Amino acid sequence: MSINLQNISSFPEQPEDFNTEANQPFSEAWAKKYLQKLAEQDDRVEVLNRSGIATEIATTLMQTLRTTSVQAWARTEALLSQEVIRHQIDPQLIDPWAVTKDAHRIYQTALSAYAQQIPPPKFSTWIAKDLGHIRQKYIADDPRVMGFISMQFHYSGQMLLNLTPLAQQPLLSAYFKVIDDHLYMPLQRAYQAAAQHAYDAPPLQVVQQLLPLCSQIATNIVEQVMQLYPDYHCYTGRLDDINIQISSVRDTEMFQVYLWVCILENNISAVQQELFPLCVMLYPRLKVRWELVRQLIQLLGIEIRSRLEPQQAAYFVPYYESLWAMFSSQLLPDGKL
Repeated sequence: MSINLQNISSFPEQPEDFNTEANQPFSEAWAKKYLQKLAEQDDRVEVLNRSGIATEIATTLMQTLRTTSVQAWARTEALLSQEVIRHQIDPQLIDPWAVTKDAHRIYQTALSAYAQQIPPPKFSTWIAKDLGHIRQKYIADDPRVMGFISMQFHYSGQMLLNLTPLAQQPLLSAYFKVIDDHLYMPLQRAYQAAAQHAYDAPPLQVVQQLLPLCSQIATNIVEQVMQLYPDYHCYTGRLDDINIQISSVRDTEMFQVYLWVCILENNISAVQQELFPLCVMLYPRLKVRWELVRQLIQLLGIEIRSRLEPQQAAYFVPYYESLWAMFSSQLLPDGKL
């Protein structure tokens, strides 16, 4: 079969002004996370390269992007439109056309990378700055707007995966996880904060020690939560559904990255200004109980403390305790908000 690649743009050789000496080690360490779960995909990638399946899939999905972006926004509005009124968010800050345009462009780039079999770690490095700019643009006036953006991108990715043959979904989802990570998590803020520290600064060393453990910590926590709540249902299904597990691991990674930013910036503002307002807006709509969130935070403290020496934990504990207090049952009993 002859594949038309006219709609699949070439992937850039190098992002402009991205790999500065200060943030390169930190950003590369995050990108390497994507290698951890891809070793078993090597044979599959080789088959894709030989057969042209990836190119064919990318071309087909590219043709659905406009429709997918519009449908994703409809789902986002259905989920969150009431929150604009409840939380007194300025509706002028949420431009559906700009949001869908950004989502269309980013997923077009992801499909291009997938078609050319650019490894997900390299894709993460290339796309990080662009996604960081998108994130910063939407949170500049009100961080809660990020809830609409993240759900738009999340639904877009889910719809595209649903149109992908089952055998190819794991590899393509690795590219989409890169997008989710950089939108949900303040990675650019973490890179910038890390760049302000000397290489041997204790706070930076603590974060660098935790960074490669992030996914394993999150997976461990989600597995424990599933055992504690075997019959739990949220908005989109059971806690043990594969897509819910993926989202739960991502959220647990997100909590960790916010704590890293607090350690690196030496203040709690990232949690106060971004994480907490987003959780208060999104979790009730997604039918995630505060009890479950507190369980996640409690297990997070146990997991991280077990991986740090006492003198290292001293940089982590104050921000963790502040996080725990903000999500306490006194402030957020189930049924509130």
